[in-house]
Parts: sequence; structure tokens; C-alpha cells
Amino acid sequence: MFKLQVLISTIIFSLLLIGTSFIKNQTREIEKNISNLSKVINQKKRDLNESELDYSYLTSPSIIEQKIEHLDNSKYVPMEYSKIFLNLNSFLDLQKKFANQNENYEKKIQKEK
Repeated sequence: MFKLQVLISTIIFSLLLIGTSFIKNQTREIEKNISNLSKVINQKKRDLNESELDYSYLTSPSIIEQKIEHLDNSKYVPMEYSKIFLNLNSFLDLQKKFANQNENYEKKIQKEK
């Protein structure tokens, strides 16, 4: 009976020791992941803060007024809405249309000669 209690105690102790090691290793890996993610989050926060600072500086009315005053009135012309492109593809499509029109016009001139 004494040997059976010692054997059961030894088995339970061994299982708890192995379980503790396993849990400790898993916890260490999770802490490393948390640390890495925290570094990434802090970098993103810094980038966001810098971007917000740049945006607030560049779009402040006083800065815009200074830039407009610096330019001559003849150089400053407000941009038409039709000249603002929402993406690169729409700009490239328009450029292709202009290029095709120029080529057609040049061919037409050459035919007339």
C-alpha cells in the first residue's frame, strides 16, 4: 500500500512537472508575440501621429494663405474639378485618349500634304 501511494505521488508529481514546463513554454511564446505586436502597434501609432501632424500643418489656413500670397496672382489658378483624378488608371486612360487624338491629327495632316 505504501509503495502504491509513493508510485501515485511520483506519477502525479511528474505529470504536474511536465505540465508546468509545457504551460511555461507556451506562455513565453505568447509573451514574445505580444511584445512583437506591441512594437508594431507603437510604430504604427508614431506613423499615424506624424501623418496627422503633417496633414494639420499642410492644410492649415494660415499656411495655405502664405503660399498663395507667395505666388503671383497670375501663377495661381484654382484647379478645375475635371482635372482632379481619383486614381491613376483614370489619368492614364485620359493620357491614352490624348495620345490617340494627337496621332490621328498628325496622320490627317500628313495625308493633306
